[in-house]
Amino acid sequence: MNGGDAAGRLVRPFTLTGGRTRPARGDFTLITMVTAVDPQPSGGTRSQPEQARIVRLCAKPIVVAELASKLDLPVSVVAIMLCDLLEAGRISVRQPRMISRVPDLDLLKKVRDGLGRL
Repeated sequence: MNGGDAAGRLVRPFTLTGGRTRPARGDFTLITMVTAVDPQPSGGTRSQPEQARIVRLCAKPIVVAELASKLDLPVSVVAIMLCDLLEAGRISVRQPRMISRVPDLDLLKKVRDGLGRL
């Protein structure tokens, strides 16, 4: 890879987010489930090719971490783009459910013991 390719790669995420460095919402985690809305809303602003690709990848529910991996983009950039798509009504988001607020001490002890045997 030559230097021009690397420089272009560094600029690309910046252009995808319109210069924004933080998502408008703070609730996109690595395990937030994202799904495309069906049917897609009509009208609005024209989406970027990357946004259209996100919507295609979200045809089936997918978590943010896997989406970022498939797009080969940083999670922070994907989260910003997801905020835009959510605001446009093109995706729906489902937060992970908390199974328990109380740590399972028995499980933690087993993990500790297993790590100690390594």
